[in-house]
This record gives sequence, C-alpha cells and structure tokens, in this order.
Amino acid sequence: MNLIIDVGNTFVKLAVFKSDRLVFKSSVDLENIVEEIKVLKDNFPKLKRAIISSVGALKKDQITSVKKQIDLLELTHKTKVPFKNNYSTPKTLGIDRIALVSASVYHHSENNVLIIDAGTCITYDFITNHNEYLGGAISPGIRMRYKALNNLTANLPLLDTEVPESITGASTNSSIHSGVVNGVVNEIDGCIKTYEDKYSDLTVILTGGDANFLSEQLKSSIFANSNFLLEGLNYILKFNSN
Repeated sequence: MNLIIDVGNTFVKLAVFKSDRLVFKSSVDLENIVEEIKVLKDNFPKLKRAIISSVGALKKDQITSVKKQIDLLELTHKTKVPFKNNYSTPKTLGIDRIALVSASVYHHSENNVLIIDAGTCITYDFITNHNEYLGGAISPGIRMRYKALNNLTANLPLLDTEVPESITGASTNSSIHSGVVNGVVNEIDGCIKTYEDKYSDLTVILTGGDANFLSEQLKSSIFANSNFLLEGLNYILKFNSN
C-alpha cells in the first residue's frame, strides 16, 4: 500500500492507495501531519512507501519525522517520471503539473491529452500520444479573478462564486459574475478548441477545486476527475519503486 502526501500552504491531503485503488482520503492541518501519519500507519499496517510533494511548506523536523515512519520519496524536478519532459525550464515546472501529466500517462498513454487544473490558477498541460510533455499555459483561477476586481479597483465588491444568470449583467454584481465565470468558461472552451484543431484524438481532463463547478458549464467534451493529481503521485511512486 502507498501513502500519498500532497502538501499545500495550509492543509495537507493524505491518500492511501491499495495498488491503483484509492481506499482513503483526508485533509489535515499542516502542523498535524506527523501525528496523522502515525494514525494512518496504525489503521493501515501494510503501508510501506510514501511520496510527498511541495515539501517546501514543511519544516525540516517534520520531514525527518515522516522519514522515520515510512520509506519516503520526495518529488522534485529530478525525480524519474513516466514521460519525456520537453519543458525548456524543467526546474520551474510545478510539482503538481508533473503529477497531473504522470496521471495522464497512466490513464491515456496512447492519446494526446490536455489536462486542465482549475484551482487557484488554471493550468493547461499538454502531452502527446508519444508521451512527450510539451508544456501548456497558466492563467488566473476563478477566485483570483474575483479578488483582483475587488483589490485592484476602488468600488467593485468581493463576491462569492456564482453561475451568472445571463451573459448581459444588469447590475454591478451580475456583471462581475458574467465577466468572471463566462470569461473562464470561454477561455477553457477556446483553449480546448485550439488544441482539437491542431491535434487529433484529443482527450481532455478537468481537475482541481473548481472542476465540478465548471464541468456543468463547458461546451467541450471532458472527463472530470477530482483525484487525478493523487493518482499521478501514486503512479510516480510506483514508477520509482520498480
């Protein structure tokens, strides 16, 4: 069994895989990671290996304590991955993007794949049917756009995310919802269309915190998978254990 540790700025996602099957998932506070892993080790005594991403958010003593509990792989740009990385600046490629591309290889190795991660930022990553990663794009996510309108203007309010009733906003609030949400939806649909025009046999994966919200509004054919990053980390761990 494998333990997946995905570290964010405040929370840590913990997941347990039995072979390729996700059997447990939770989110814990950053400061409680060592104690939570101890509990998981007790609940899943067959846990032998782990992978951790975004280790910069953890203290050195936390990493040391985790290593004492389990055989730990720290994911970096130097880690062996199941694809050819053609990114011109591999050191700057986000760990989360590496994991997502690895998941696409596991699930769709014979297809051209566009992975869209709709979170704080919206990232687009493209990998060919020859398992060559070419790169992608990064743009502001939904919440970032709402916050930018509020922070960078004098009078626009900060709103909660909401599906716009119309493309034409009849008030300031409805205009903001239309601009932000329709802007994101049209950006994603347009990006997918551009890739479809250039590459045949394109598979589109949508993941991230806003995936469910966006999947109902997109015109394009997509696969929504909220566990895609965790699956990618599990695959990298297996790939480095053979």
